[in-house]
Amino acid sequence: MSSHVSRRNFIGGVTAAAALGTVGVTPQVAEARVRRAADRGIRYLPGGAPMHRTLQSRVDEYDALAHLSSNENPFGPSEKALEAMTYAFKYSMRYGYPDNDVQRRIAEAHDVPRDHTLLGAGSGEILDVVGLTWLAHDKKVVGVEPSYGSVYSHATGIDAETLLLPLEADYRQNIERMVDVTNRNARDVGFVYLCNPNNPTGVTVTADEISYLLDNIPEDIPVLIDEAYHHFVEDPAYEESLKYVREGRRVVIARTFSKIYGMAAMRIGFAIAPPDMIQEMRPYSTGSVNALARWGAVASMEDQPAAERMLVHNKRLREQTISDLESLGYECIPSQTNFFMVNLRQTVAPIRQAFRQRGVAVGRDFPPMLDHLRVSIGTEDEMGRFMNAFEDIMKTMSAGAGD
Repeated sequence: MSSHVSRRNFIGGVTAAAALGTVGVTPQVAEARVRRAADRGIRYLPGGAPMHRTLQSRVDEYDALAHLSSNENPFGPSEKALEAMTYAFKYSMRYGYPDNDVQRRIAEAHDVPRDHTLLGAGSGEILDVVGLTWLAHDKKVVGVEPSYGSVYSHATGIDAETLLLPLEADYRQNIERMVDVTNRNARDVGFVYLCNPNNPTGVTVTADEISYLLDNIPEDIPVLIDEAYHHFVEDPAYEESLKYVREGRRVVIARTFSKIYGMAAMRIGFAIAPPDMIQEMRPYSTGSVNALARWGAVASMEDQPAAERMLVHNKRLREQTISDLESLGYECIPSQTNFFMVNLRQTVAPIRQAFRQRGVAVGRDFPPMLDHLRVSIGTEDEMGRFMNAFEDIMKTMSAGAGD
């Protein structure tokens, strides 16, 4: 019998052996003891610590799910990003570590000076920082509903008011009405919020509409434009809003590495805004972006072929899944993102639970569109599992309705 032990098995044997109190024995013996422990139902975390059965059950359940609920990149960070993050582990014990000059790299990639950027632990922190900067109990945020709700929940949490407009019949944001509401409440508006493309609908605001908004509200009112999904957009009428920042307009753009770059768990995003706005925001920023995220972000920006592969995959599976659903008679909202909404013509909540029972996680409720289900684009296998579950659920519910 061969005595060869792979590097992976060697490391696995040694780390697990530490938990078993067998450091110092050969890797083969340590590995054998780990296998015997596994036979008794004991498993080990990567560092070698035994995994509690409750945690083990949760991990197994999570790993088995088809993750179609949070608009993630199902492939995770690119190989180059993983290599960079692995390298950055060497700084894990340090403060003031080299951060790969991530802010300068972000600024260069977007053709703005470095003082136009601010890092956050995901774009979610940027949205919170904007709220802390320009909202108070006597201020209002103007936006639409449904949209990404973090801004509105944060406003409510600090006793600010939300002025939320409904979407139009075609699911677009009514920019003319947004201008009207902003102007009628101009003295009390802290900022205007646009998610573009909008989450959860995947529908864009056009370049002309953005221009109309900025040209027709008081120039001192900040406009927060959430561009978390801008990489996915192919609509020729869409335009990124960077030019308004370069012009010195009161515009904050929020972006993230969570979506196209697959770094959701690493928590890194950024704001691009004129330097005076960045300075207003800075006191509310925590500076909590870790070394791995900083190094991974730079490598992600430099690995555009990986991003392009993700875009091709996303578009193909999105169009295929929408086509499959439409062939079954269900209307889908045309999307410019890595998710879409399908009109189920009934309350989504029990259907979402039925998906979960079949090992598929889908989107939460988005009031008032409680009959629409948001579906993220996953791997080919995950989308196949979604369609199988969808047909089974709808068939079961139709049969039940006929009883």
